Amino acid sequence: MKRISKEKGCMKLQVENLEDLWYLSQVIDPGDLVSGKTTRKIKIGGELDRNQRVVKKTVYIEVQVEKTDFSRGSDLLRVSGTITKGPEDVALGSYHTINVEEFSTIKLTKEKWLKFQSDMIKEATDTKVAHILLVVMDREEVYFAKLKKYGYEFLSSIKGSVQKKGVEEKIKGGFYKEILAQIQEYDKRNSLANIVIASPSFWKEDLLKVINDQDMRGRITLATCSSVGKTAFDELLRRDEVKSALKQDKITKEIHLVEELLKRISVQGNAVYGEKETIQAGTAGAIEKLLLTDTFIHKKREEGDYQQIETLMKTVDTMDGEIAIISGDHEGGKKLGGIGGIAGLTRYRI
Repeated sequence: MKRISKEKGCMKLQVENLEDLWYLSQVIDPGDLVSGKTTRKIKIGGELDRNQRVVKKTVYIEVQVEKTDFSRGSDLLRVSGTITKGPEDVALGSYHTINVEEFSTIKLTKEKWLKFQSDMIKEATDTKVAHILLVVMDREEVYFAKLKKYGYEFLSSIKGSVQKKGVEEKIKGGFYKEILAQIQEYDKRNSLANIVIASPSFWKEDLLKVINDQDMRGRITLATCSSVGKTAFDELLRRDEVKSALKQDKITKEIHLVEELLKRISVQGNAVYGEKETIQAGTAGAIEKLLLTDTFIHKKREEGDYQQIETLMKTVDTMDGEIAIISGDHEGGKKLGGIGGIAGLTRYRI
């Protein structure tokens, strides 16, 4: 994301990639003002005009946000609300949705920016996630995924075949070559900073033997996983072998944060979870770090029950606490979702 300008309470931002849409979906709140170019149907001619017609026109308008809609895999962030500013032929107070996509430029105005919101914009504008390819494989299949700021994106899979020699089973050489060709293709597209290859057994070492490119070998990290499939990527991110490759990545930090929460809940006691308990602790000024899943926030907004959560976030922010929005796409987010989607690390035992 590119920050074009910053004024009191207002930022002008340009979307550079799809990940930026996720960041904006977490920062834009109901009541905010969002302005940008959009397409709107305009009536030409009066009500009694026989030649009255409706045309689509590109206009620059401002809406007061009522809701946002962004889903994984979508290339749009829909920002909906009532029009507060626009050209003369656009009725103020009418409802409109601005579609924000790659290369869109919007102006976002808030009555007050919370620290975590400013931090998220800074993260989106300053931090470029390294291109890291995740590969999990065994003798029969291989799965590829790309690490993202807000999770990981499944890319593809390849089914192999097995030849038997007595009781020993070996991968056919052609399967290794097919895997290598796919890795090379992803490297060509993305200039991979690191390639993490994991398998339940020695398959990863055998694959490494057919990779002669010394530059690529220098970017490969080998790891172990207990199973193969899309779910193996969650396990892979917890492995000690890959921490050095992923230690700066947002998703790994989020997983470690949730693990710290669960440890405190089970052993130390200085943590709370669940909506009621977390709100009570936050109101008392006990929360040093508030954790919420993006799924929980989205649900509250959809149900029209977000105001209490927004108040909690403002209270934590005012009392110098930290706020972490956890992606629901990875295992850490799923675990947090399993205990209500909201929790807090507290300054003392509750």
